[in-house]
Amino acid sequence: MSDPRDPGPGDVRDRPERWEVTGGERPFEGHVFNVRRDRVRMPNGADTEIVGRDVIEHPGSVGILALDDRDRVLLIRQYRHPVGHLLWEVPAGLRDKDGEPLHELAARELLEESGYRAGRWDTLVDVYPSSGMSDERSRIFLARDLTLVPAEEIDFERVHEEADMPVVWVPLEEAVAKVLAGHVHNMLACLGILAVHAARADGYRALRPADAPEE
Repeated sequence: MSDPRDPGPGDVRDRPERWEVTGGERPFEGHVFNVRRDRVRMPNGADTEIVGRDVIEHPGSVGILALDDRDRVLLIRQYRHPVGHLLWEVPAGLRDKDGEPLHELAARELLEESGYRAGRWDTLVDVYPSSGMSDERSRIFLARDLTLVPAEEIDFERVHEEADMPVVWVPLEEAVAKVLAGHVHNMLACLGILAVHAARADGYRALRPADAPEE
């Protein structure tokens, strides 16, 4: 007989939890993120069992899986210096404006990085991209009913890595195959592609609205 204290499938839902932090420091502060070093008391150990945990403090991000009426996924290619690769990605951006609704941030990033506007938005999935080292939260949206905005109506200029980013439309089934074959590595792109492929099975009825709260 199983222990009633053991969780079952119905208990699979992340929940807030915060162990005691007895002290810490911030050895690095950067333009995008900071690094914090916490001293954390282990709840099941002796009173003296304190461990160090390094945390990357990150403002958070959004990603946009844009899907056209032919079931094609929009991907952009961008140079990523930390990994030394040109990566195929979905449009994405930092939560860098206090109080800005996430779906409005996503709409701005989609326009800035691809030149498209979407008439329909849904929440696809919420993730912690690297929960072992960072507090970053990412929400991936599904954007549909797309319209290409004429270049003369766009009042910004892409710079640095965003300049001259190629944009391609990839059939969803082919995009899934590329993820599973290891040809696409960006986390938001991989997760967004696989999630929208799964969500399509019931006509996207299980998706949450664009302004759904984060748990």
